[in-house]
Amino acid sequence: MQLIGLTGGIASGKSTIARRLAEHGAVVVDADRIAREVVEPGEPALAAIAQRFGPSVLSADGSLDRPALGAIVFGDPDALQALNGITHPAVLRTSTARFEQAAAQNPDAVVVYDVPLLVESANAYPFDLVVVAHAAADTRVRRLVELRGMEQAEAERRIRSQATDEERLAVADVVIDTDGSLEQTLAQTDALWERLSGS
Repeated sequence: MQLIGLTGGIASGKSTIARRLAEHGAVVVDADRIAREVVEPGEPALAAIAQRFGPSVLSADGSLDRPALGAIVFGDPDALQALNGITHPAVLRTSTARFEQAAAQNPDAVVVYDVPLLVESANAYPFDLVVVAHAAADTRVRRLVELRGMEQAEAERRIRSQATDEERLAVADVVIDTDGSLEQTLAQTDALWERLSGS
């Protein structure tokens, strides 16, 4: 099994690259999706969050009230650290189980871990290759405003809250430049797949 770390800032085109690699046959494990799964009702992480932050972070149906939790942890580094201390190990366990499952089904699998916070958790996994989707901050702001309907100030805040381009590029083995057209991004992704699959 090859374990590939795929990361990039918000609106960098990372999801486009992940989809293309999946089309080629890669097994894509989505860290964001797992982060949502581990806080579903009945999951130990949700119980731990409710115990730490109180019942106000739960909706009437017992699910996580994300806005209520966000209001508590946003701007409070200690609270955010406490939340990450609950969720990150749960995501790590589930992700590792998915990698092992993919390897058991196909020892030659190419597993792509689509993970926004790779730089922040780079030591968590022994990646064979780290791929960074990279687009200029101006491009990403424009995409957030035009494609996601975000206010410009909010788009800029989101980008500033993440790892810097320099931090991401410092851990990259491969950089896919997503500033250009979709076709250019896909061509670079196809070339990466050829490298990974040895075709």
